[in-house]
Amino acid sequence: MTQHSRDLSRRRLLFGGAAVGAGVLLAGCTSNEEQPTEAQTKAAATGGNAEPGKRVVIGFSAPAADHGWIAAITNNAKAQAAAYSDVEFKAVEAGADAAAQRAALSTLISQKPDVIVLLPHDGKELNAFGLEAMQAGIPVVNLDRAFPDAKAYRLQIKGDNYGMGVAAATYIIAQLKAKNVTNPVIGEIAGMDELELTQERSKGFADTLAQAGLKVQNRRAARFTADSGQQEAAQLLQALPKMDALWNHDDDQGIGVVAAIKQANRTEFFMVGGAGSKKAIEDIQADNTVLKASVTYSPSMASSAISLARLIGQGKGMSDLVELQVPKEIILASETITKENASNYLKLGF
Repeated sequence: MTQHSRDLSRRRLLFGGAAVGAGVLLAGCTSNEEQPTEAQTKAAATGGNAEPGKRVVIGFSAPAADHGWIAAITNNAKAQAAAYSDVEFKAVEAGADAAAQRAALSTLISQKPDVIVLLPHDGKELNAFGLEAMQAGIPVVNLDRAFPDAKAYRLQIKGDNYGMGVAAATYIIAQLKAKNVTNPVIGEIAGMDELELTQERSKGFADTLAQAGLKVQNRRAARFTADSGQQEAAQLLQALPKMDALWNHDDDQGIGVVAAIKQANRTEFFMVGGAGSKKAIEDIQADNTVLKASVTYSPSMASSAISLARLIGQGKGMSDLVELQVPKEIILASETITKENASNYLKLGF
């Protein structure tokens, strides 16, 4: 749900470039226009921290919506800010890369917002901006792609990337054991390899498989988009004429992965996805593809980032904690969505 100077040309999720077999269309992709669900943006109706307080101006920046997860990040942040009468939301364009985002953010600093919520193109490259804003007295909420320097943010909130890999491997190990599969052939389609989050996901996956005496036989790196997922999956399927299990890191690129699997007419293995898109959850619920599970990395974290930024701007702590301030770091656990619990997670699908 996706840290380098990346190719952020607004790629469409619907597959347009490479050839797709007859009847295999990359339809049903997550929509960049879909509005957040009520469950994704939530503020308590009355009482406590939900009561209107000091007016807070929250500056916001996230990469352009090149896939559904990123689009949901911005949509959720806007909707959550709108849930509060005491929040003014100021979004700035991220531009095509880290340098362009930094230029836009420098303009934002001059406007002196109370708090800045930032999902950077690349956490390492934008770390200097975080330091600049913090030194200017503007608290920074670092969202998803981590700044390496703890002095560059007041709060860092992100998903558990290593935990995604652990969850995916744990599910695969259990399924293989239940099927009495020995010496399984396991594939992996990662996201963007230059991103630390991708590296963390793969490490969690490999470490957990190794504990069970298993390993990945073939690994390909895609770009968090449907077209790249289709291309990399096609190559992986050619490299592995027989497979028992596959983990695809991202449900947006999973649209293309499933299309390639259908084109190759492969059904001998099962697949685990990543992030928890609405389309993926619906497919898991229907149980009519190789996709049997997905491990969560929800863009609802953007909604939480806005709520916490508001509290920071108002000098408040979290009402359920004894401490007087919002914590320094929050890591959201990765959960496993299966056919049995899919209905519970559908409301959080993006």
